[in-house]
Amino acid sequence: MKVGFALVLLWSLPITNVLAELPQPQNLTLLTLNTQYVLTWDWDQTTTGNSVAFTVEYIAKYKMKMKMKKKNWSRVCERTTHTRCDLTGSNLRYLGVYVLRVRASADGVNSHWVNKDFCPDKNALLGPPSRVEMAPVGNLLDVTISDPLTSTQHSMKEHVLFLYYRILYWSRSDDPQGLKPKVLDSSNNLVTLPELEAWTWYCVMIQSRYDYYNKTSSYTEPQCMQTEGDTPYWQIFLYFLVSMMVCFLLVLLSSYAFFRFYRVLKNTFYPSIQLPAHIQEYLCDSSPGSDMPRLLTADSEAELCCDKLTICPEVVLLEIHVPPPLTAPPSELEQDSDRHICQDSGDSGICSTEGGSTQQGCSCGEPIRTDQEVDSWQTLAQAKMEEMGRDVIS
Repeated sequence: MKVGFALVLLWSLPITNVLAELPQPQNLTLLTLNTQYVLTWDWDQTTTGNSVAFTVEYIAKYKMKMKMKKKNWSRVCERTTHTRCDLTGSNLRYLGVYVLRVRASADGVNSHWVNKDFCPDKNALLGPPSRVEMAPVGNLLDVTISDPLTSTQHSMKEHVLFLYYRILYWSRSDDPQGLKPKVLDSSNNLVTLPELEAWTWYCVMIQSRYDYYNKTSSYTEPQCMQTEGDTPYWQIFLYFLVSMMVCFLLVLLSSYAFFRFYRVLKNTFYPSIQLPAHIQEYLCDSSPGSDMPRLLTADSEAELCCDKLTICPEVVLLEIHVPPPLTAPPSELEQDSDRHICQDSGDSGICSTEGGSTQQGCSCGEPIRTDQEVDSWQTLAQAKMEEMGRDVIS
């Protein structure tokens, strides 16, 4: 029995030495903000290389005091090669107290556990307001503050009941070197900044605070807004003139556009220059029941109406020569008049008169005129010639 016990001791010595050779993780640190928790640690990679894995577990601290043979640790990260582990999704109660532990593993050998106590209500950092909005109300400013948010996008006031805000505000025209901002503490989400001047720019920064564990967040970025006040009369008059000018321009432009549209519409459907009649007839409706003019077809029974046509003969002015006075004896004239031979170039008929007979035969185209008719014709022709001469002279 003694020999066997000695052999067991000899075999157990190397294992103990190997366990002692694997170092533990160092400097366990929690990076927290509201309900976001990340556990980090340090590890020297030069001792074992990159083949080391880590395991992270947690348990409620009150269970550690219970007399139990086996503790039920909740494992979060198992055999991770990173030197950090996110505990945000582990449903850790904000008012609870927990024990976190980490160990390293390499080649089937584990290091000792390293423990760290963690209470979110005490150790988790508090974040600033998630949003800040400003609005002028006369010569004052309304500041709307949104609560810090948890990892599930809920208000932190559900966990921190006595959460309040510290508001710093100052005039932007103040000297930055001698700046002494005013301080206002409030637990409300809507705060009106007092003692402000009209038409002045003011800047605001806000911080979340929790006095029980003396928690303070960082300040938000400065936001600036100008206050308002009574509007001066010259500004009201200027606004009135500008509005009148804008209305006038709008009316003028709309009238001009309507006039141009009317001109285009009128010139399109009612042009001032009409088309020729034959083109209008071609474009007109040719349906049988239409009253519009249309082209005539071969079968059309429409009545053709024509104006009365009068043909006037061409007036030919005859050149009339006045014969010289007759000197022959009357007897010879009578004989010559009794014998008259008329021959027409277009007709072969001969007119002859025998002495003293009343019967006349004529096959010529012109009638036989008497001496009185010849004299009247001569007198008329002479008067016409005199009238034409007077017209030429005048």
